[in-house]
This record gives sequence, structure tokens and C-alpha cells, in this order.
Amino acid sequence: MSLAAGELLSLLLVSLLWGVTNPFLRRGAEGVESVREERKVRRLLCEARFLISNYRYIIPFLLNQSGSLVFYLTLASTELSLAVPICNSLALVFTMVSGRILGEDIGGKGAVLGLLLTTLGITICVLSSVID
Repeated sequence: MSLAAGELLSLLLVSLLWGVTNPFLRRGAEGVESVREERKVRRLLCEARFLISNYRYIIPFLLNQSGSLVFYLTLASTELSLAVPICNSLALVFTMVSGRILGEDIGGKGAVLGLLLTTLGITICVLSSVID
């Protein structure tokens, strides 16, 4: 089964939404560890309230979840053995790139090599799908 252009664009959109939102989710969740409650259930509810009421967390969360919706819809017409590795690998690439743009430490030369190898692997998967 070959990968159509529309399916590939959908998977790229999913990866972008998942990957780019990750650094923003980390930033938006800063401070949740300062929620202090003795009882576990009460602490969980207070942490959830903290996150839900924080626009710096909830906006990236909603964008991230919209990526999950697009992924679910795309799975109806896309081969699972291609969709999952493409989305997860590219999400990692987008997370690293957007994290670096935001000034996060992405791990140096090893991380860049991993990024390049991941991109090469995704390219091989897509090309092998197109050639079929």
C-alpha cells in the first residue's frame, strides 16, 4: 500500500502538532510541583485545576490533542506500520528543533546525529512506500 500525498501531509501535520507543542507543555506545566496537599486525590485535583486554569499549558495541550484527532482520522486510510513510526519520529524531530529555538539544551552532537539518522530513516520509509 503506497502513501498518498494527502496522507503524508496529514502525518506531517500530526507530527508538527505533537512535536512543537511539547516544549510549550513543559513550560506551561512549570509550577505544578509547587502544589502542596497532604491527600493524594486532593493534590491530583489541585494539580489538574492548576493546569486547566493556566493558558500557557491549556493552549498547547489543546493543539496537541488536535494532532491526536488528525492522527485518528488519518489512520482510517493510512497503513499503521507507516503512520506510527513517521508520526512518532517526526514529532521527536520537531520537539528537538522547537526546543532548541526556545533555548532548551537538546543534548549536543549526539542529539544532532540522532536527529539526522531519524530523518534518514523516515525518508527511507516514505520512499519505499512511494516506490511500491
